[in-house]
Amino acid sequence: MLDTPVSGKDTGTARAAARRPLPAGPLVLLLGLALLAALTVAVAWGSTSIPPQDVWNVIRRRLTGEAPRPGTNDLIVWQLRLPRALLAALVGAGLGLVGTAMQALVRNPLADPYFLGVSNGASLGAVAAIVLGLGTGGALGLGLSGAAFAGALATFALVRAVAGRGGGFAPLRLVLAGVAIGQFLSGFTSYLVLQAGDEQQTHGVLFWLMGSLSGAGWPLLAAPAAAVPAVMLLLQARARALNALLMGDETAAGLGIDVVRLRRELFAVTSLLTGVLVAVSGAIAFVALMVPHACRLVVGGDHRRLLPVSALFGALLLVVVDIVCRTAMDTQELPVGVVTSLIGAPALLYLLNRRLASPE
Repeated sequence: MLDTPVSGKDTGTARAAARRPLPAGPLVLLLGLALLAALTVAVAWGSTSIPPQDVWNVIRRRLTGEAPRPGTNDLIVWQLRLPRALLAALVGAGLGLVGTAMQALVRNPLADPYFLGVSNGASLGAVAAIVLGLGTGGALGLGLSGAAFAGALATFALVRAVAGRGGGFAPLRLVLAGVAIGQFLSGFTSYLVLQAGDEQQTHGVLFWLMGSLSGAGWPLLAAPAAAVPAVMLLLQARARALNALLMGDETAAGLGIDVVRLRRELFAVTSLLTGVLVAVSGAIAFVALMVPHACRLVVGGDHRRLLPVSALFGALLLVVVDIVCRTAMDTQELPVGVVTSLIGAPALLYLLNRRLASPE
């Protein structure tokens, strides 16, 4: 049988059909169930394995005010593993959201929100707290978080002042200001690391800079638990405006959107949320860059669908990564940023190759 020739138009139609976005509703439900299962595994699995039903029994007793049963399971589940698993989910969801918003802000699906320089400022604040003894909450305690957040706020103000000179927030000017200031702060952070008083302190600083959830506890959950849902609601309310922004400033302005105000709002939101996340988990690479791009290939570029899917997928990814970090080695824990880099770099190259191989 002779093959039937396919016209260029038919080929384009087939490609468009292959890229047709999946329905967001079933995907959100599937990701939610997968996240719940991953959280259960994260709490149950470790050096001391706990049956999943015992995990949920401990949580139920705690939530209903029942007296905890004697033994170590209650301590392991409620005080150690559950806060860490929830922190991983919150940080992953926040990174997915901040990456999606940042990529809309600069109209680049491969943009990394950390090149605003805010993460460098947060890292500088945290390292200063460790090396100079400015924090009072321990190496990964509340003192460190406060210093990191202060560094993020100061950097946010500086980048905003530089990028906003002359009025407006042009994407290129915003990126250049963030990259320049971020690199300067990164160099100063490296200098402080070299000034660490002892080898153990230096090791602790470097471990935190590569991303860590080992300091998780209920007090540390307060800031991300408030910030991530608030940012999610705000961005979801601006979803149509984000869609318009991707079509260009003139088109968005023609639709009645105040582009300058929207860019300022997005810049503030992404910077502050980045500061919160870096303050509680250190600098975790590739999640904010990879998650929105991967989700966009599945559900399309409509932010009404993209935002919740990115948040859920980011949460699921980081919970699974943290399980690997805790259990991969018997003698020590892997930094979260190392594992996300090992996963993220090849995955991003694959996604980029797929995009280039399927031109519009």
